[in-house]
Amino acid sequence: MKLAMTYSYLKPDLQVIEQALEETIQAKHPILNEASTQLLKAGGKRLRPIFVLLAAQFGNYNLSKLKSVAVALELIHMASLVHDDVIDDAKLRRGMPTVKAKWDNRIAMYTGDYIFARSLEYLSDLNNPRAHQILAKTMIDLTVGEIEQIKDKYNLDQHLRHYLRRIKRKTALLISSSCQLGAIAADVPIEQEKQLKRYGYYIGMSYQIIDDILDFTSSAKQLGKPAGSDLMQGNITLPALIAMKDPSFSNKLMDLFSHQKINQQQIDPLIHYIKNSDAIDKAFDLSNQYLEKASRALNELPDVKAKQTFEDIANYIGKRKS
Repeated sequence: MKLAMTYSYLKPDLQVIEQALEETIQAKHPILNEASTQLLKAGGKRLRPIFVLLAAQFGNYNLSKLKSVAVALELIHMASLVHDDVIDDAKLRRGMPTVKAKWDNRIAMYTGDYIFARSLEYLSDLNNPRAHQILAKTMIDLTVGEIEQIKDKYNLDQHLRHYLRRIKRKTALLISSSCQLGAIAADVPIEQEKQLKRYGYYIGMSYQIIDDILDFTSSAKQLGKPAGSDLMQGNITLPALIAMKDPSFSNKLMDLFSHQKINQQQIDPLIHYIKNSDAIDKAFDLSNQYLEKASRALNELPDVKAKQTFEDIANYIGKRKS
């Protein structure tokens, strides 16, 4: 089953959110406007708005209130992608040139900052101080995560806890906040809100681990960027971290990282090693542990339609190929 089929009943509401996103990113400055529009048109799964809408199904579902939350969260995600592409010197995202590739780093950073600002402006329509505090804390952690990612580039002295903390800040917290803020906007009872927040966190952790696995196992066409991009950019993700337990792999990686200008031909043997080692299976095992925790969080929720959809999304994430 395709992911979109699991939440097809939300399609009319997602179209309203998509329209609001297009309107919100419009800028008076032509370059800012073009750069923001290019990013939006590059597409994406819109997972964060989907999680907002699904979490709200457990309470008083009001699209006008939910729209503020869903749009703000997707804009924060978009802004973080622009900043990530600058940090990673990435030329492609989803098969399209990145903002930094089409313009330059300064334009990309200003575009990301502009989209961040628009997200805060849009959320101001939601009159709930607690929701604003949660979102502010999420943005702080996201920013710290970006700084940590820069610090950890080409750093071989890393452990599992470093990686897990990084992906928590990079991905899991924003998905967790999407579930929590959707629940808050719909006045979901506090105990159910906590379970939705937990579900979002565990799903976010699994989602990023699968992303990091696919960077090694998928083709450049499937990824929309070169295979092994993370390693080429000096980012040590879970499969590489596991493979580093083999001294021969670790030594080869150390030698490669000493140059810091790595091309596809140099990285291919390391990709091949990882794909043919137990690193991929072990990474999948950890992803599945998070999915099982997400499922346990769902067990504490009432049996509404969204609960099955959340379960279907978890099953999709564990098996996805792109």
